[in-house]
Amino acid sequence: MKFIISPAKSLDFETALPTTQYSEPVFLDQSKTINTTLAKKKPSDLGALMHISDKLSQLNWQRNQDFSLPFTPANARPAIYTFSGDLYQGIDVFSMNQKEVNALQNQLHILSGLYGILKPLDLIQAYRLEMGTSLAIGTHNNLYGFWKNTLTAHLNEQMEASEILVNLASNEYFSALNSKELNMQVVSPVFKDWKNDKLKIISFYAKKARGLMVRYAIQNNIQDLEGILGFNLEGYAYSPDETKDPMTPVFVR
Repeated sequence: MKFIISPAKSLDFETALPTTQYSEPVFLDQSKTINTTLAKKKPSDLGALMHISDKLSQLNWQRNQDFSLPFTPANARPAIYTFSGDLYQGIDVFSMNQKEVNALQNQLHILSGLYGILKPLDLIQAYRLEMGTSLAIGTHNNLYGFWKNTLTAHLNEQMEASEILVNLASNEYFSALNSKELNMQVVSPVFKDWKNDKLKIISFYAKKARGLMVRYAIQNNIQDLEGILGFNLEGYAYSPDETKDPMTPVFVR
């Protein structure tokens, strides 16, 4: 069983690392190609492209200029300790032991607009590039066109047909894969909360729940769908009544 998640816009390059372990992204050559295109854009171009403020445009322009290979622990940082959004707060990797981090490294994939796909300990440099950004790269009109075949083939190589891929990524990022070409079974959990007397997907809670499910699966060595349905952290529980498709199980609280 493996898991895919989205990256986060918020980055942490300050908190002390609890490990010296790291690995290298498999598609760094492609990342360099993308960054070469980005680095040619002025801050105002980035602002228009990404719909971000002048301050963020200037910050990310500088990040694009600073991108440099090779990646080392001196100029880059493991992805799982760097992304710090709601989903990553759910995983809470800083509280995991070495055995659990090793399991994460073997089972978790992080989709990324710049890096394509990352293992948790893969080194990254600071960046901002959402998968849905309309950035033309070479003959491709956008990042989906640039990455789709490559990432789909990579996952098919990394997984057995008998394995389950638990999709905990957003629609924006899962769309970077050609789901019809994936060889394995894909399960896409949904998380809903009660609000105003009805069940709703609330973005903040759903993102954190995705991270909590990764944590639950790793700490309990979950390897099958039945185990996933046992997810029960922070008040969530599988709801057979709300689940219309067994490959899209719904968890409520």
